[in-house]
Order: sequence, then structure tokens, then C-alpha cells
Amino acid sequence: MDNAGLREQARTLFPGGVSSPVRSFRSVGGEPIPIVRAAGARVYDADGREYLDYVAAYGPLILGHAHPAIVAALAEAAARGTAFGALSPGEVELGQRICAATGLERMRFVNSGTEATMTALRLARAATGRDLIVKFEGCYHGHADGLLVKAGSGIATLGLSDSAGVPAAVAAGTAVLPYNDVSALETWFGQHGAETAAVIVEPVAGNMGVVAPDDAFLEALETLPRANGAIVIADEVITGFRLRYGLSGLLPNADLVCLGKVIGGGLPVGALGGRTELMGQLAPEGPVYQAGTLSGNPLVMAAGSAALDALQDGNAYARIDELARHLENGLAAAVRRGQVDACVVRSGSLLSLFFRGEPPRNYAEASSCDTQTFARFHRAMLDRGVMLAPSQYEAWFVSVAHSEADIDLTVRAAHEALREASPGPIAGRRVG
Repeated sequence: MDNAGLREQARTLFPGGVSSPVRSFRSVGGEPIPIVRAAGARVYDADGREYLDYVAAYGPLILGHAHPAIVAALAEAAARGTAFGALSPGEVELGQRICAATGLERMRFVNSGTEATMTALRLARAATGRDLIVKFEGCYHGHADGLLVKAGSGIATLGLSDSAGVPAAVAAGTAVLPYNDVSALETWFGQHGAETAAVIVEPVAGNMGVVAPDDAFLEALETLPRANGAIVIADEVITGFRLRYGLSGLLPNADLVCLGKVIGGGLPVGALGGRTELMGQLAPEGPVYQAGTLSGNPLVMAAGSAALDALQDGNAYARIDELARHLENGLAAAVRRGQVDACVVRSGSLLSLFFRGEPPRNYAEASSCDTQTFARFHRAMLDRGVMLAPSQYEAWFVSVAHSEADIDLTVRAAHEALREASPGPIAGRRVG
């Protein structure tokens, strides 16, 4: 069946014809692209068209699609059984690898990043006996009710529901502050420090495009919550094992860490980890309940171990950083040549091309991007066989499977696409 036929059938089955909103391509004025197979850095649609892929399943595929070691590990694990509903050796093996690489004392596997963050909040509230949670505007931590909030008026305010079906009372338990704003964090803790259970944050924001943290912001996150008896939750679902082998290192004293994506080797996974005394409050040791029928699934554990095996090669992260730097420099040159109002921001193998002249420091600045120009750029890149996430606010993901020739192809495509998409020449710049 071709693309059009699959889309038509999907519309009768799934809301919007997709199982996750961003796949609809609505924000760029397009239609879902059904992918039927993938290998390395390329994906192929139902019409037989090939694309150079920078979506990478939104982050997990740091080794590329269908990596031979992961495929082999899956086949071997599947032959032993696809689910046990019991403790398995694979859980122990992958758990030991993760704890050794991250310094986490204890952990628990779950099935998604959303489950990890949801459990972290429940654990923080139980441990502190407090109710309020602080998050930062533009940071996405999954779709649990208490995290689907946006800021109301003022610098430090309790959240308002950002989704139908979320009770106002639930949303009001989460405060939303501007990312990279130390003053807002100080003001909040000055007024609500004794009521705050936890602060949850992406060390590098990856869901408003790639927005890097200021040093002063990281320092405030390390000191202010702890001084007020609140727990720091580092959401490293994107950054964990992507920026380097282990955690990002940007919040080394976080009390709880949430992981996902890379540690599952491309299969559904999440994990929560932290100090023994905190993690020991989870059932069955403690009173905080959490469970999952398929948590620690043997196929996921096998894929995750195979992925971490491949990433332990000392050259993997150096190689991917080199490729990402090449792409950053090439895109920045294309922006300069085209005199486009745009900038390139990179953190390791995460990258964003923002259609605004200056790199954003927070969501308000990121949301000032020219999304219409991005939509035209996205379509022009697709026409040239380059697959980007269909949103200005999603990161580009570079993988080990990309080659120098792939990066050169992407830069040439971007040069043409920028010229085609831009309404007029305005000087832009990049940051390194």
C-alpha cells in the first residue's frame, strides 16, 4: 500500500491519523509520512522514497536504524521469550551498566519517559511531605496531568491547564518559571520554599528546540532547592547517554534522575534513579506505589545492553560530536551566505536551526521564531530527501550512522532550502 492509502486507513483508526501528535506534520502544513523500513541513517516511505533521517525516532537511535548488534540481540532475546512478568537477568545486566556509568545508587525501569517523571514527582512529594512542583516553561517532561501546564500571569505563578481533561486543581500543583531565569527561581523560593517538593528540569532544554543552560542557572538549581529542602529532578530522558556515556554532568548533584530513549536501544523504555534512601521509598520497600506489567521487558533490556556496548567504544562520542560540529558549521555558513534571519544552536549531537537572529535563552524567545519560514524550509528539505522533525521546536539528532558525505548532502540541501523558504535576506548568526 502507498503513502496515500496508508494515511487514509490511519485516519479511520487513529485521532488525526497518528499515534502521537507531532507525527501529523500539521505544524508544517504537511501530511504524515508512513515509514516502512529504515537502515543506518536512512528511512524509506511506502512510496519507496528514501530520506536522510535527523528525527532518529526523536532521540533513541544514536547508533542509527537497525544497528546489527541490536538486531542480533533482539533476535536472541525473543527466542528466549518476549515477556516474563518477573525479574530477569537482562534487567540486572542493564541496570548494573547504567548505575556504573551514572553513579546512581539504585534505579527502577519503567516503560517511558512519562512514567519516569510521573514517578519521580510522586516520590518527591512523598519524601518531602510537600505538594508543589516547579517546572520551566518550554521544558517537556511527558504527558502526566501535573506536567501539562503553562504559566499564568507574572514571573512566578502556579500553572494553568494546558490540555483539556486536566483538572485545574491538578495543574495548580505545578509552578511554571522561565528557563534560565535565576531571579524567578530566587523569587519563587523566597515565597514558596517551604511548600515546594521538587524542581524538575531538562539540563539542556530539547523540547523548545535546543536551548542551552546558563552557568548561573545551573548553579542556582544546585543550591536554591536544596537550601529549601526541595528535591532536584534532572530529566535526562533526552540528554542521558546522548551527550556523553552516562549523564550530561550538568546537574551532578541531582537527587533523582529520569532516563529513557538511548538506554532502550530504540525500544520503549524509561528509568528512574537516585540515592538509596530516596529510591527505597518505592514499593515494595516503601509506601510509594509504582508498577508496570512490561517494565524491564527482556527485549528492551537486551536492546539497551547492546546499545550501551556499542557506545562504550571510546570513539563513538568523539565521532558523533565531530559529525554534529560539521553540520553546525555547514548550516551556519548556509545561513550567512543566504543572509537569513536564523541561527544554529548545538549541544553535542543535539542541534536546532532557529528562525530568529539570536539564540533563544528561554521559551518566550524560542516561540518568537518564524514558524512559517520553518514550515517552508521543512518542506523544501523533504523535497531534497532530508527528513527533519516536523516542528521548529524539536531537535535534530545526529547519529553514529551519519557520514561526512551525509552531512555535506544536508548542508547543500539546506543552502537551497533556505533560499527557497526565506521571505527576504536578513543577517543571521550562530553560536558554537
